[in-house]
Amino acid sequence: MKTILKLFTMLFCVVTYAQTTVKGKINDNSGLPLPGANIVVVGSSSGTVSDFDGYYSLTVEQVPPFSIRVSYTGFETQTVEVTTNNQTIDVTLAEGSSLDEVVISASRTPERIFESPVTVERFGLKEIKNTASADYYGGLENLKGVDINTNSLTFKSINTRGFATFANTRFVQLVDGMDNSAPLLNFPMGNLLGMVETDAQSVELLPGASSALYGANAFNGILFMTSKNPFDHQGIRGFFKQGITSQEAAGDNDYTDFGISMAYKFSDKIAVKANFGYLKGTDWFAANYDDKDISGGTRESNINYDGVNIYGDNVTTNIKDVALTLESLGLAPAGSSALIPSVDVSRTGYKEVELTDYNAESVKADWGLYFRPWANDFEIQYVGKVGTGSTIYQGAQRYRIENFSLQQHKLEIKNDDFFVRGYVNSDKTGDTYVLDVAGPNLLQAWKEHDVWFGEYVAEFIGQTLGGATNTQAHAAARIAAEQGRPELGSDEFNRLYEQVTSDSDFLTGSALKDNSKIYHGDANYNFRDKIKFAEIQVGGSYRTYRLNSFGTIYADANGPITYSELGLYTQLQRSIELNESLELKLTGSVRYDKSELFDAFFSPRISAGLTVNENHNFRASFQTGFRNPDTQSLYIGLRTALGTLVGGASDIGNLYERDYGVSQFAQNNLGQPSTIPQTADAAYNNSLLASIATDLSDHDSSSNGKNFIGNSNYVKPEQVSSVEVGYRGKLQNFIIDASAYYSSYKDFLANESVVAPLYGDVSNFDLTGYDPNNPASVAVLNPDTQQILAALDNDDFHVYQTNTNSEETVNSYGAAIAVSTKVFNGFDLSANYTYSKLDFDVKNNPDFRTSFNTPEHKVKASLGKTELFKNFGFNVAWRWSDNYFWEASFGDGEVPAFHVLDAQVNLRVPSLKSTFKVGASNVLHDEYFTAFGTGYIGSQYYVSWTINNL
Repeated sequence: MKTILKLFTMLFCVVTYAQTTVKGKINDNSGLPLPGANIVVVGSSSGTVSDFDGYYSLTVEQVPPFSIRVSYTGFETQTVEVTTNNQTIDVTLAEGSSLDEVVISASRTPERIFESPVTVERFGLKEIKNTASADYYGGLENLKGVDINTNSLTFKSINTRGFATFANTRFVQLVDGMDNSAPLLNFPMGNLLGMVETDAQSVELLPGASSALYGANAFNGILFMTSKNPFDHQGIRGFFKQGITSQEAAGDNDYTDFGISMAYKFSDKIAVKANFGYLKGTDWFAANYDDKDISGGTRESNINYDGVNIYGDNVTTNIKDVALTLESLGLAPAGSSALIPSVDVSRTGYKEVELTDYNAESVKADWGLYFRPWANDFEIQYVGKVGTGSTIYQGAQRYRIENFSLQQHKLEIKNDDFFVRGYVNSDKTGDTYVLDVAGPNLLQAWKEHDVWFGEYVAEFIGQTLGGATNTQAHAAARIAAEQGRPELGSDEFNRLYEQVTSDSDFLTGSALKDNSKIYHGDANYNFRDKIKFAEIQVGGSYRTYRLNSFGTIYADANGPITYSELGLYTQLQRSIELNESLELKLTGSVRYDKSELFDAFFSPRISAGLTVNENHNFRASFQTGFRNPDTQSLYIGLRTALGTLVGGASDIGNLYERDYGVSQFAQNNLGQPSTIPQTADAAYNNSLLASIATDLSDHDSSSNGKNFIGNSNYVKPEQVSSVEVGYRGKLQNFIIDASAYYSSYKDFLANESVVAPLYGDVSNFDLTGYDPNNPASVAVLNPDTQQILAALDNDDFHVYQTNTNSEETVNSYGAAIAVSTKVFNGFDLSANYTYSKLDFDVKNNPDFRTSFNTPEHKVKASLGKTELFKNFGFNVAWRWSDNYFWEASFGDGEVPAFHVLDAQVNLRVPSLKSTFKVGASNVLHDEYFTAFGTGYIGSQYYVSWTINNL
């Protein structure tokens, strides 16, 4: 027993002796503390971070001598030797250049932004804390080359290099390696369900094609958001932000935003973290009541008025046709139709503010368990994320996103040389509904359209017989048809509203229903420690989509639709020292991608960077990208009152089929059955262009009419090739980052409207000899053509909006430059300019919509200082956008030039470990909008209290 006690005592002494503690304080070169500085033992993963006052204490199981590395973003890293136990080491870090900041995204390996082979933008801890925007995600708009399209208060969409609407399916957003897109929508929803501000570590953005390393959909840019690892950032951090939003249409409304981050390291092997964020406010009201088709048009001036943010007034008909029908049925006096002009009249719709409460809300939480079994860089992570929210989204329609939720769960194994991860995204639409589908169906639920127009025409006839003018008759007819309309807020209105917004059949309701999933796995290995000739990486990814809308949105009435994509890539990077002042860095990568729906793609990228005298870097690259059609472009099967939206996947015909009623004329005279089944394949194999309904009356008898044949092509991936050159460097006290690019796109995804007749073979359609002014000429046409014309005359056809590819090649080019320096003894001054130009002949292709949607010129500037005087700082950011023309399915229109000023001042109180901030977005309150159809963006004024955010 004594021997055991002696051995135990000796072992305890050895362990005790092996415990080494180092402590001290980290300051900048002006003597101010640096909270959140990283202190790591060289050659291991053991480390800590400095507290709010810059102090740190590090205890390790290592006997001196050894070295510690001290780093802080924006400062030069220092390595200091530890020689004794309980040693106090104070470190002063010199402020470094932004060119020394380390990025990972450009090459999937850590490298200085100075030597990155492609354009990359970085938004680090300093920028996150000091942004002049109301939140750090909005602060990304101050980066060069970046547009943020503001959908609503809580939903902002990032766009780089144009070709995007709010549904930016050409852009990828990764949060800790996970694609942040919702399976239903197939694009990221901004930061609505993203990271809590106090957990944000850094943001990196690659504009342009990035498919060579990141695969399908990294087509026009990719955003990387990285959170704080609990091994490096421990403790409790939080913020509370209170203020108002101010908009002319909505007035002044309260705005609350708060979050909390908790992280704890149990040992060098186990750490955990959890975050929670909550935002509540009032969305920007969309109150554009201009007529979509007539500039300045109003309901009073246009009987066929269709307001931008009014829904239901797109229900329109020719009242002459209504009068003829009533007369033929004996419901109107004989000859009364002669009193009715042949004009279109629309129903009276609902304003958007009458169909939504504009409540903006975001609730998000995430948690993680981090395990380092050998207390080194080998780490196993489980991360879970869940978010729910309410907002306004504008796509082909205006959507009220209500209680929408997204879950993500990830398991990852990694170290400095490799990672293997798998995750799942799952969404639920909650109580989401479509505003401009709700409007017409709410009117129909109150009074059927046929009844409303019948009452309109009957009153018009009576007024005309009584001697009223047309203007007077139209006014009286509308009043008569509107009799009995439920008042807003009444029990009857609320009953109808609930009925329509909870019904997922778009013929009668407007609700979205979906519970789709994405399963994704990817891996990467870096051979830098195994191969010395060059740094070589290999990796791959595998993704499966499971679409499940219960037959409401997708063509999945018979069960969920699944399909998969595989990608493999490799990259080689080598630096060659040409002489003492010249170093050449070459990078080459290629990726192979194969979707089970399409042929395989190879995406190469090559780049070269030349460093001159350690202060100047010149780069050039050629890269390619592709974008697989999104889930809706492939498999949407949404039937509406105006037609059916169908995906362009080659197997869509096997998934979507409906029975359609046949006219009595066709049954009696053509021997057709009472109903005929039609699959979605008819839109791609037996259809005519929708324009035939209006153009047939002008048909030239010398033409065979083949120009009317539709038959859209099934979809295939988009492709882009891009050449880029750039420069980063330091000229005296100025840091410059400049780039220019030229990109060529082909196989752009597009929509096409077609009509598919219920009978007749379109392949035999031939109008040779047909004269629209001579009905007898129909007799000379072949039987199929005769049947098709009969189908068109008797409404025996169905309208489809297809998804297909354009044959047009679209080019664009642009350039950007950013300059930063310090002025007036330490003030940070920066400015950037971005130029973007579409190279496409719009005049000769008037029907093709590129949705370039970015201004030709953008200018941004900022001025700030973290220590204007002791513990007090400020930041001011200004940006100006040139006017541009917005193109999207919802509507097209001019976006006027605008300029915005954001500002904040902050006071740091070390004794409370707190920072207090007063700020405002759009200080000058010049309301503006970034897309046609959205609400004007007003101002946000706030005060915030942030605690212990190292």
